[in-house]
Amino acid sequence: MARLASGIWVSAYLRRLDLAGIPGFVVARGDATAGAVLVKVALMQGQARLYERGFDLATGEVLWRLRAEGVEGEIDTMIARDRMRDRDLWVIEVEDRQGRCLLDEPGFNG
Repeated sequence: MARLASGIWVSAYLRRLDLAGIPGFVVARGDATAGAVLVKVALMQGQARLYERGFDLATGEVLWRLRAEGVEGEIDTMIARDRMRDRDLWVIEVEDRQGRCLLDEPGFNG
């Protein structure tokens, strides 16, 4: 199964968020072709969740895993460390009190 280029996937994801009425934006642009993607979900009460895109080695399927959750400042520190190690990393921030991010919906395995 062919993977979508990261930049195309990010654009499509932001559009789906917009259609659902969920604010989302790019915090850091990564490599347009193959940059890794992190999605931070700000719960608007000083708490956040961080999701990381990965791949099932057996099937090649994209998987989103909850990497961390807790105080938003701590999540931001974790993201900053990751960005120092990987300048090709995309960071998307979603703002939703209910924690909706749509990553569990069909179509986000690109």
